[in-house]
Amino acid sequence: MIVRGGWVVTARGVDRADIAITDGRITAVGQDLAADGEEINASGLHIFPGGIDSHVHFNEPGRTEWETIADGSAALAAGGYTTFVDMPLNCRPVTVAGGSFDLKLQAATRSSRVDFGLWGGLVPGNLDHIEELVGRGVIGFKAFMCASGIEEFPACNKHVLREGMHRIAALGSTLLLHAEDQEIVERQAHKVHGNGARDFVRSRPPEAEVDAIFRAIELGAKTGCRLHILHVSTVVGAELVREAQERGVDISAETCPHYLLYVEEDLERLGGVGKCAPPFRTAHDRDGLWHMLSEGTLPMVVSDHSPSTLELKRGQDFFHMWGGVSGCQSTRQLLLAQGRLDESRIAAITATNIAQRFGLAGKGDIAPGFDADLWIADLSHHDLVRREDLFYRNQFSAHEGQRIRGRTVRTLVRGEDPGRGRFIRGGARS
Repeated sequence: MIVRGGWVVTARGVDRADIAITDGRITAVGQDLAADGEEINASGLHIFPGGIDSHVHFNEPGRTEWETIADGSAALAAGGYTTFVDMPLNCRPVTVAGGSFDLKLQAATRSSRVDFGLWGGLVPGNLDHIEELVGRGVIGFKAFMCASGIEEFPACNKHVLREGMHRIAALGSTLLLHAEDQEIVERQAHKVHGNGARDFVRSRPPEAEVDAIFRAIELGAKTGCRLHILHVSTVVGAELVREAQERGVDISAETCPHYLLYVEEDLERLGGVGKCAPPFRTAHDRDGLWHMLSEGTLPMVVSDHSPSTLELKRGQDFFHMWGGVSGCQSTRQLLLAQGRLDESRIAAITATNIAQRFGLAGKGDIAPGFDADLWIADLSHHDLVRREDLFYRNQFSAHEGQRIRGRTVRTLVRGEDPGRGRFIRGGARS
């Protein structure tokens, strides 16, 4: 197959070129490549490396009324994504041991339309399961420093975190952290007397994130564990990670579209569909995160797609609504529409950097030897996020009405239309 005459977008730049594909892998990128098979005319179109969303909750098995792997992966493919890594919650059972991992792998192998990896969980009581999960191929582990909202996935205290970090480091794996300090959250919640949107935001202040990141960095430096901070919402938190990197700590961070689009005041307008943790922050944080993305000091944007039924998002009490934003289908189009990052930077933060950090071999670039994971898009197309266009099991999103740029002409997973995804085993990380 030849993808002919498109604008090839990589983290290195944008160039007009052909892409040759054989047996699902890219064999050449260049001008006027010879072809003796199928040709895709990409003239006037942009070709990005297939997107990688390393932070989704597809909730299968166990909570398929919220989302399914089939629907979630179809939504990703519609938005130019070819790989995801599924979180160890909010499925039931949670992925904290070999048996529950096997159930998740069976479900994903059966249903996913794109390639996938799986995260394991670190929770109190499963330290002795870390090695078996690494042996089964998890990309890494996730832990909460505060209550997760799911009873069967409790938070880790500092003793469990420290021991977990030691074991994960010894096995060459990675620990992902939901970094909010539980004591600060509990203390602030007692000071709040209402149950509205602003009350919820006040109950999870920026210092809860900042203090937790600071503590995580200290533990990571002492144990030598490779760390990744999830869904950073504050500039100070992102800067703590950057400063730790400069001191030699093996740590990275991500942010999400909702922290780049919304501020505290927007939660009242959006209602329950916008509730998430950490909550939306200030305009200073929003703009600062954009700046760090543009200069390359914040390397990733992922969706943290955490869907539920619409019923769980309704009501007047923000403290009892389900917390999570549905959004994995729209990530790239939302970023493109804002016009604050060039195409190469978007390729880097939604594919290349993620593959490199988490050791996803053959993913995240358009170059010989890489999987032919491609998003062929018409960037002249401008539109809005509409409910009826969403592929989620529950068709709603906080992003409805937002401007998007880019129409998916075709998504290729290893040179083919999305159909049956393959499992990606955890490997060496950079």
